[in-house]
Amino acid sequence: MISRIKLTVIFLGLGLIIAFVPENTTKPYRLTASEMLDEVQYGSELIHPDELAEWLIDKDPSIQLIDIRSSDEFEKFHLIGAINIPINQILDDEWADYLDQDIKMNILYSNGTTLAHEAWMISRQLGYENNTVLMGGLNYWTETILNPNKPESTSPDDEIAKYEFRKGASQYFGGSANAQSSSKVSKSKKPIIKRRKKKKKVPDGSC
Repeated sequence: MISRIKLTVIFLGLGLIIAFVPENTTKPYRLTASEMLDEVQYGSELIHPDELAEWLIDKDPSIQLIDIRSSDEFEKFHLIGAINIPINQILDDEWADYLDQDIKMNILYSNGTTLAHEAWMISRQLGYENNTVLMGGLNYWTETILNPNKPESTSPDDEIAKYEFRKGASQYFGGSANAQSSSKVSKSKKPIIKRRKKKKKVPDGSC
């Protein structure tokens, strides 16, 4: 069952997409509101901060963080290794190979979830499939990873274990005192990414 808040976000985002995506850039497989709802109802596009923290600590090369906030916000604070594609530039040709590729899994994020979800829905309308969204954005990341709340001593073992992991992750990322500004990406030098190789589609009989 989808929460009322998530439904509101979805349909507000769909309304913005209709206005945001120019008609002459859409493709025959542009998703309907019903199809989009089917895609998001289980939240499979969302990545929990715990998952992301583990991948970053392990230096997983298969993920790419994409900060869709303004360049000013990005310069002030961003996650380590992220590249900046402001949402108002998401349709620019220069970013197509970053968003439409099958080498890495993109994790889109903003301060909360709404703006990143809108960027994700725009990418889905364009047929891009390898994009996900950081659940709760930077706000939830700060709350869960950088400043985790210590559970009661009587809490279940899994809650205590989760806290211990988050406490260690907080130390790894420098906690809330570290703005991570040292990881800024130079505007004059973009990360290198191979062009996406189109694959032949194989009939899929699975659900």
